[in-house]
Amino acid sequence: MIIWLSDTQILSHKHFTKTYKIAGKNLTFESGKLALLADWSVVISDEEGNYLLTTAWINEKIKSWTDFFPMTCEYQEKYYAAGKIGGNRFMKRESRPSEVATLNSRMIDRPIRPMFPKWTVNEVQIISTILSSSGLSDYGFYGITWASLALMLSGSTEFTWPVSGCRIIMDSENNFKFDPTFEELLTAQLDLTIAGTLDSITMVESQWKEVSGDIILKAFEFAHAIIKEICNAQLDFVSNYSKVHPLPAKSKLVVKSLSKELYSKIEGYVTEDKMTPLYYVSKTEFHEEMHNLSEEVKLWLWYSEDTEEMTIWEIEECVYKAIKKHMRKNVLSNKTRLDGRKTDQVRPVRWEFGILPRVHGSALFQRWITQALTIATLGWPGDMQLVDDMFEQTSKRYIHHYNFPPFSVWETKPLRWPTRRDIGHGRLAEKALEPVLPSLEEFPYFIRCVSEITTCNGSSSMASVCGSSMSLMDAWVPIKNIVSWVAMWMIYDEESGKYEILSDIQAQEDFLWDMDFKVAGTSAWFTALQMDCKIKWLSMEVVGKVLTQSKEALEYIKTEMIRDLSESRKELSPYAPFIVSSRIAVDKIREVIGKGWETIQKISKEYEVKIDISEDWLLSVTAKNQVQWKGAIEFITKMLKWMEVGDAGEWKVAKILDWIWAIIDLGSGKSWMIHISKIAKERVTNIWDYLKEWDIVEYKVITVDKEKGKVGLERIIKE
Repeated sequence: MIIWLSDTQILSHKHFTKTYKIAGKNLTFESGKLALLADWSVVISDEEGNYLLTTAWINEKIKSWTDFFPMTCEYQEKYYAAGKIGGNRFMKRESRPSEVATLNSRMIDRPIRPMFPKWTVNEVQIISTILSSSGLSDYGFYGITWASLALMLSGSTEFTWPVSGCRIIMDSENNFKFDPTFEELLTAQLDLTIAGTLDSITMVESQWKEVSGDIILKAFEFAHAIIKEICNAQLDFVSNYSKVHPLPAKSKLVVKSLSKELYSKIEGYVTEDKMTPLYYVSKTEFHEEMHNLSEEVKLWLWYSEDTEEMTIWEIEECVYKAIKKHMRKNVLSNKTRLDGRKTDQVRPVRWEFGILPRVHGSALFQRWITQALTIATLGWPGDMQLVDDMFEQTSKRYIHHYNFPPFSVWETKPLRWPTRRDIGHGRLAEKALEPVLPSLEEFPYFIRCVSEITTCNGSSSMASVCGSSMSLMDAWVPIKNIVSWVAMWMIYDEESGKYEILSDIQAQEDFLWDMDFKVAGTSAWFTALQMDCKIKWLSMEVVGKVLTQSKEALEYIKTEMIRDLSESRKELSPYAPFIVSSRIAVDKIREVIGKGWETIQKISKEYEVKIDISEDWLLSVTAKNQVQWKGAIEFITKMLKWMEVGDAGEWKVAKILDWIWAIIDLGSGKSWMIHISKIAKERVTNIWDYLKEWDIVEYKVITVDKEKGKVGLERIIKE
């Protein structure tokens, strides 16, 4: 018998909501109201009108056995959420995700993915959609919490740890604040987004205006306290929800497993002697030797065992696992790495400035064989990138683009648009360098850096930051301090509790790590940090040790970077635009612009320059050479300058007016009048006897009334 349920019955069957007060904010958790056909859907809302829907879906149909976990995370911005119609004149539908949406998608993926078993083969899709926004803050970090809550409601025994996201800032008075507004972010000394469980931090994304390690640890502790609150709220919500609506009794996840017996045999075969060819080799040779070892194990099993029930995947995975165990043990016990380095040792560094002759600035940074060729390009303020997303349109004065071509890692594949990884690494470099850039008033240029990764053997994103810092110096940009970057990694043994921090990881060590900790900083301070963690444990002691050890690595790298050029060049490249800027009074703006932009257009055409006036009245003049912008600036300066008593000059008569006034063209768009009584020592009855239009007149200023805007002129009479 089929029983049809009404829409009301379906809604009441699933709907459940509860409000929690977390860090001073009332957050409402809700499930079962929207997306009724999705496996699990949850909504978070607050008192400010923000409304974020997150759905999780696990495909029960297994298409094929894969080497990776096929999970996708998407964060969607909807323009209507902020009461905005986006797009252009021809297309009003949302199209490609904005950079912010892409970064939020990555931010959700990074802490959620490690919570699944390594060999999960189901397709999992998580979609977070912002349906309503106050426009005051970015709600993206909540997607981490909501992805976790949706998966917790799945009843999966594989996903049992709640993960939560938290964003905080530190203001100028060293006070921390949860869920900051966009306005608060502008003046924040620290911007920190973290994800974590009840007892650990698993992901970090942050930027600082040069702060100390002590402040960073305090920020971590403050944020993790909020993480615990949100995790406990998740557990409470799931507990209460399950009393009304029982969770699924069986998990939909399918996880591949290895035969313990097979692994035991292979582990016994892969001895330390078998590992010798894997040490002191390049990335390519390492993978070749690992493949050779797998083939050797297959032949050994073929002749010694019944292989009918063994798959190639199982054999290769067991070999991989055995290699990993040996190498991790070698690091933890003997402190010996694959290339023989000590745990805190950085690979050799080389550098070269000005490698490209016609660009504005360039530098090659190389760490061992990893190469980042970074090019800095300077533009006028009008080149600033407009950021058009679901929020109010903003602009970016500095952008960093990261390109990772296939040849850099000995691969062939089609070239397409930038990947999420490219966008993420580019934004990471921006965060590292933004704190040391001069203000627009100090250096009135738009700046773009592009890092071309020409060879990669690990830490290419770190090399791009170092290369960018160097290319900015080569391009005359007066950066406040030199920024270097290093990738720190951790290996942790659950049985013994031992761990080791490794400085400057290389590609061959990539599969060994439990924590990836990327740190940027100057000699005294840190500017940015990014962390991902595979384990469900990370104490503040480890974070402190990473920061301490990273300072040594950063200082070594910075010392090498500045051997040839220790500060920004003193001269601008002849191929870069010349820009000069000055702040002008609000009441003078009209004079510069002119009626219908007439004055600006005249100056731009006559001197072949570009003129930009920012919202805070910063006037910038850009020209191809110094002669052009000097002429334009002199014109504008004279136009804006008030006459002073005693000023003198020589200008032409523009017009005779009413037989008693001569209009003198003072240049720079200014003119004033001389009365007939001021053109000669004797009494003048006919002005035409002394002056005619286009005559050149020497004059001096005898009175100035700024309040009434009047200037008194007198003709200079030579004896």
